[in-house]
Amino acid sequence: MTFIAKPKLHHPTLPQNALCFTRRDYEGKISTLCAGCGHDSISAAIIQACWELNVEPHRLAKLSGIGCSSKTPDYFLGQSHGFNTVHGRMPSVLTGANLANRELLYLGVSGDGDSASIGIGQFVHAIRRGVNMTYIVENNGVYGLTKGQFSATADQGSTSKRGVVNADSPIDLVGLALQLGATYVGRSFSGDKAQLVPLIKGAIAHRGAAFLDVISPCVAFNNHAGSTKSYEYVRAHNDAVNRMDVIPEREEIAVDYAAGETIEVEQHDGSRLRLHKLDPDYDPRNRIAAMNYVQQHQALGEVVTGLLYVDAEAEDLHTHLKTSAKPFNQMQAAELSPGAGALLKINASFR
Repeated sequence: MTFIAKPKLHHPTLPQNALCFTRRDYEGKISTLCAGCGHDSISAAIIQACWELNVEPHRLAKLSGIGCSSKTPDYFLGQSHGFNTVHGRMPSVLTGANLANRELLYLGVSGDGDSASIGIGQFVHAIRRGVNMTYIVENNGVYGLTKGQFSATADQGSTSKRGVVNADSPIDLVGLALQLGATYVGRSFSGDKAQLVPLIKGAIAHRGAAFLDVISPCVAFNNHAGSTKSYEYVRAHNDAVNRMDVIPEREEIAVDYAAGETIEVEQHDGSRLRLHKLDPDYDPRNRIAAMNYVQQHQALGEVVTGLLYVDAEAEDLHTHLKTSAKPFNQMQAAELSPGAGALLKINASFR
């Protein structure tokens, strides 16, 4: 599918935003993810959010790591800046880019394997430093590119497609982000566009470390143990000259439910996910209350979605470091290297 180019034709009746851009102008290449993957729904929500916010594509920088989630920046905002880093290293590259040019909008896209395992240290320090960014984790609880092993966010007691039970306690990235000092924290479900788009818009508009944990079902690993028609059973009983894999098409999972309600959503593999949408009178300005609220509902087996916490007076890394208002990448050599005298003053201040 990667060889198929997306048509550039724009129908004249397509609605435009204040910049005279259509939604198509915010799209990227054709997705190569599995049909029905929740990650594609997140990409669509990002496209919608940026179009509604009238974001100039050249003012946005999108960065990612490794994994199914980290492929998605290729599928949205094709006219923006982009950089695909190595596994787990997206936060530090984003931090460096942000320090060099504070005028861009920074969007980091990662996965539960990318951020909660090999990249957890990077995630921790980017959040605690208050880097001005929107950090989205597309959370499916498995390593999709390496055939569905448990990730660090998989719930204890959940089973893999092979019937293995996960005995490890999960890492709650929302709870971690709250504890680390993120100033905008939310959780959503990839199929709930009505909730997800506003959350992304709020995160992009927020100054400081904005974190969104988006539950995004993986459609590839829904074969139950014991089925004689499953891929694993056929492989075990087949003397094949090569190895092939087929991902069946699935319908996108979409939900629509009111604030304050709890619903159960059946996944492609038959498991059920309980979602609880925040009450209209929920106050997201209390960090401790937000942490308690998440834990209370987690104990009930519910995944709380919505804007969990926001600090309207948040400061970012540039404020903490007292950096120049002029982006570093626009400075000349004399400004970047003020000379030996300035260095002597800096050294003297540490004595």
